[in-house]
Amino acid sequence: MSEETREIRSFSDLGLPEAILNTLEQRGFAWPTKVQAEAIPPFLAWKDVIAKAPTGTGKTFAFGIPMIVHADPACEDIQGLILAPTRELAIQIGDELRALLPGYPDIRVAVLYGGQKYEPQIKQLKKRPQIVVATPGRLMDHYKRHALRLDSVRTVVLDEADRMLDMGFFKDVTHIIDKTTGRRNLGLFSATFSQEVMTVSWMYQRDEVEIVVKPVAEERPDIDQFSVTVPAMEKAQAVLRLLRQGGAERVMIFCNTKHMCQRLSDDLVRAGVDADCIHGNIAQSQREKTMQRFRDGKLSVLIATDVASRGIDIDDVDCVVNYDVPEENEYYVHRIGRTGRARKKGVAWSIIGSFPEQVKLDEIARYSHYEIRRMAFTEDGMEPAERKQPTPVRRKR
Repeated sequence: MSEETREIRSFSDLGLPEAILNTLEQRGFAWPTKVQAEAIPPFLAWKDVIAKAPTGTGKTFAFGIPMIVHADPACEDIQGLILAPTRELAIQIGDELRALLPGYPDIRVAVLYGGQKYEPQIKQLKKRPQIVVATPGRLMDHYKRHALRLDSVRTVVLDEADRMLDMGFFKDVTHIIDKTTGRRNLGLFSATFSQEVMTVSWMYQRDEVEIVVKPVAEERPDIDQFSVTVPAMEKAQAVLRLLRQGGAERVMIFCNTKHMCQRLSDDLVRAGVDADCIHGNIAQSQREKTMQRFRDGKLSVLIATDVASRGIDIDDVDCVVNYDVPEENEYYVHRIGRTGRARKKGVAWSIIGSFPEQVKLDEIARYSHYEIRRMAFTEDGMEPAERKQPTPVRRKR
């Protein structure tokens, strides 16, 4: 941590206006996270920023606060543009920005994403927002329809840049940045500095400020992590046992495929569990309703594919269950990062149904430096499982 960051004790040390400080105080934010303390000053000075930080470190405020401070309420052109890889993350960013606007009543935020009809989004654009949050594909659709202009944008931010560029948006993203001819600075926020992220930085950033927030143990959420091994056909029963024994009020379950997500949801509902799911085959309007029910505490169990793992920002998820072991190491980190937030204790379970899944989970534990304790079901509940050594193969003479 730099000497300047050590001296920062509160948001007021960052030189922010009273309007923002009052809102942060009312929401209970007294001091900035590391990424906020290091990113806000260069953003306020119109410098390019590239930041590597884990999920849950407060990246939205790190670029959102300076963007709001810079916005001119008297100007009805788009001045700030934030690109996000998924509609869920775009909606989340929009909600967080709007929560910072009580002291800025004349600043408007529009959120644009696929899966929703164009008319509601066009109505937002007709209100002349100063800040737009969008997924790249839908932003390009509106641009081609001449529903918005980008030449007045002064700050561009790519949130979850590695994920977005890995999803095939590289061409759209660079095309959008090229259209922001009045751009003064560019922010790249990412969980990893992938080759695509570094290429965009090399192409568009100059004298950028680099920020790295390492997921050190003292900064990590407090999450107890367990695994339980069952026959592959008994995974749904294992989930039911965890739900009934754990006593968690709000649970997120992750599956690797849309089919398994829907199938597990149907199985749990038939078993009397208050559960629902979101995945790519469900209409966007229905997905938003389901997510809102979960946020409001009206839904106990939400089952999702990884498309939602970065887009749901809820502070009081009691437990995360990996019904399938994720295919990528970082997916595991993002999944379990939904629990153990706001300094609360979290619990994460992984259900192992095959030897390859166990091998993958062991790899994730080594990669992430996590301790994932093996447990086993008993008649009375759970107990630590002994590590069984492979049975030696006897060869016939």
